[in-house]
Amino acid sequence: MKNPENSDFLVLNRMIYRIYTTEDEKTMRIDLLEQMKMLVDFDAADFYLAGEGKEVLGDPALYNCEGTASEFVDMAPFKKLMEGGKSLVIRETDLVAEEKRQESLYYKKVYRPGNWNYSLLMVLASEKQFLGIMTLYRSIGKDNFDYDDIFLLDMLKDHLSYRLYRDRQLRLYEPHKYTIVEATREFGLTGREEMVLQCIMEGKDKEEICEELSISINTFKKHSLNIYRKLQVNNRVQLFKKVLERE
Repeated sequence: MKNPENSDFLVLNRMIYRIYTTEDEKTMRIDLLEQMKMLVDFDAADFYLAGEGKEVLGDPALYNCEGTASEFVDMAPFKKLMEGGKSLVIRETDLVAEEKRQESLYYKKVYRPGNWNYSLLMVLASEKQFLGIMTLYRSIGKDNFDYDDIFLLDMLKDHLSYRLYRDRQLRLYEPHKYTIVEATREFGLTGREEMVLQCIMEGKDKEEICEELSISINTFKKHSLNIYRKLQVNNRVQLFKKVLERE
């Protein structure tokens, strides 16, 4: 195996930085597939997260493909890897013999419509939990992925696994946000306090609220303090973290 060039490490460092600093998870995955072209030659790619409920794979980030892999995942040769609870990078040809692979229903349903022949898989997991899978595809006529490609992707897998695991934990333990109707019922707001809360959540300042509701500044302050006290918050920032801006 040849050593990666210095430019490869520069690209890797930029990608790792983006993995941790891109706020939106799906944007991070889409950007990653775009940047991956600077490291590895491929013609199409998909990056799925672990699905919710009965759905095995969900929320795909796609590059030059329609994302049909999730429909046939139960017949995919990598299905057992997803159940193994470990991160790894592997070629599909290392999982199943070439002749058997090309005769499989999965190959016919997923590969042939895109004119693909080879794939390189990155299975992502942490704490024995499957988190997602990224697949790079190469078209018929091109050589298979080599060990240099595997090495480069292997340098990213732990960073991606950590990011996906962290985001999943945040989603699981994120405090419940109330709608205005729920907050009114749950915390016993009066009808007038509900109207003031609605205006606050629309981003209006106190002058706009007073004019819209035909109340004085002192009355507004009284309602605001009651809302803060009942919802157990101290300012608008905390209020916006507890109540949804839109129903």
